[in-house]
Amino acid sequence: MRQTVTRLLEFDAGHRLLKHEGKCSAPHGHRYRLEVTVSAEQLDVVGRVVDFGVIKALIGGWIDTFLDHGMVLEVGDPLIALLRAAPGPPAKIFELHTAPTAENLLWMFYDVVGERLEGHGLTLIQLRLYETPNCWAEIRV
Repeated sequence: MRQTVTRLLEFDAGHRLLKHEGKCSAPHGHRYRLEVTVSAEQLDVVGRVVDFGVIKALIGGWIDTFLDHGMVLEVGDPLIALLRAAPGPPAKIFELHTAPTAENLLWMFYDVVGERLEGHGLTLIQLRLYETPNCWAEIRV
């Protein structure tokens, strides 16, 4: 039987859904919560699946660099050019080839987490991305 551990990573980011039929078509932000659940073949010499700090460094570092306090926008969104032309410090913009829904962001995380875990003896079990405390998307591998 394999044991699992889950690390919660939080970040703040804005987005908008251009084709949304309601208020989500306007730029707005969320306090996202990403739960990363992994397993290993056996516990390490300390008795752990992995030190929680390893997950934070591998995935949390990527989130801090590319997403935290930035805007996640669909390629071609006119807001991208406006943000890049705005005075002041450059805006952090992450472009997706799909609408930045919780579901599509989760698939992006699936790829990123898989790449970042490679070579660390860990198997991805589940990802859950909370867009709000009451709404989330989930992938179970």
